[in-house]
Amino acid sequence: MKRILIGMTTVASLLATSAFAADLPMRSYYTKAPVFAEPLFNWTGFYIGGNLGYSLGSSSNTETISNSLTGASVAGAARDNVNGFIGGGQFGYNWQMSRWVAGLEGDIQGSRERGFATLVCTGCGDGPSNITSTLTQHLAWFGTVRGRAGFLVTPAVLLYGTGGLAYGELDTAGSISGPTLQGAGSAVFPNLNSTRVGWTAGAGIEGAIGGNWTAKLEYLYMDLGTASFGPLATNILVPIRTNAGASYSSHFTDNILRVGVNYKFDSPVVARY
Repeated sequence: MKRILIGMTTVASLLATSAFAADLPMRSYYTKAPVFAEPLFNWTGFYIGGNLGYSLGSSSNTETISNSLTGASVAGAARDNVNGFIGGGQFGYNWQMSRWVAGLEGDIQGSRERGFATLVCTGCGDGPSNITSTLTQHLAWFGTVRGRAGFLVTPAVLLYGTGGLAYGELDTAGSISGPTLQGAGSAVFPNLNSTRVGWTAGAGIEGAIGGNWTAKLEYLYMDLGTASFGPLATNILVPIRTNAGASYSSHFTDNILRVGVNYKFDSPVVARY
């Protein structure tokens, strides 16, 4: 009997202990899992991408009609809009330093920008007659090599400024017409291809859109400087300008707005604990 009482007392004691333990708060038995911060986009690394956009270009043209015998010359000027769609690719490298991002980027663009200008040289002909030139211009391609620097307004959104070297090819064709000893005359001058080097500056916004991909909206102002060509011999045989020739200079600037996507080659995230 004594042994039975001891056994019953032991079992009751165990049951009481279990019931008491069951009534304890759960935090006494379990530890909360660590809370992990949301992963952040890591901007450091190489990237490559593509872009599409539209450009509003402007070409300031000056024409000079000269007489090689007398040295006399008369000038005219006209501006033409060289507008059109553009598309191309870019590549670069970014360095992220806390909330700041700096990098280098190069791009190459194909362009459908075209424009047309008419230049009238008043009084260049005999008496009140004029000499008229037409210019057709096409920005065939261009590219830039730029630095970029910006600030992360959120871990996934970058506001940046950019600037550096610009280069491109502006093709010019045209004709010239006016009075000759035989009456009206005209001449077509050959296509003139001018590769220019200048500068560019602008700003943009870029954001992570998933995985290793980002998307951007960017504005650039580009100045390709002034190129001169001529004198071009013509068949415009004005009595006082038997050896007449035409020279031209053209200063090209561009306003570029484009959208693009980039793919970064390293890991898209870094985990913070």
